[in-house]
Amino acid sequence: MARFGDPSVVITDKLRSYIKPIRHLAPNADHRAHKGLNNLIEGAHQPTRKREKLMGRFKSPRQAQRFLDAHDQINVVFRPRRCRMSANAYRQTRSDAFNLWYGYARKMNA
Repeated sequence: MARFGDPSVVITDKLRSYIKPIRHLAPNADHRAHKGLNNLIEGAHQPTRKREKLMGRFKSPRQAQRFLDAHDQINVVFRPRRCRMSANAYRQTRSDAFNLWYGYARKMNA
């Protein structure tokens, strides 16, 4: 606070014990209590959370790790880092990945 001045907004989780210290330290600040509004770590796990919800929740950490290990290997093939390549290279990489996948699927069904 000494470096940047008084905050105009303070975001915390819904823990009630934050109310009095915030009123004391930043009386003019707007206090917003929200469960994850400023939680960057939780935001980074959003795709994992969506997959987890679709699967009806993982039953154990081991099951989650098994799924994520397998999914990560496939995800790397089908979702190359777009920021590091041109549009034409990206399209070609995606096309190669799908051709590879169709080839494996044909072998498995034959």
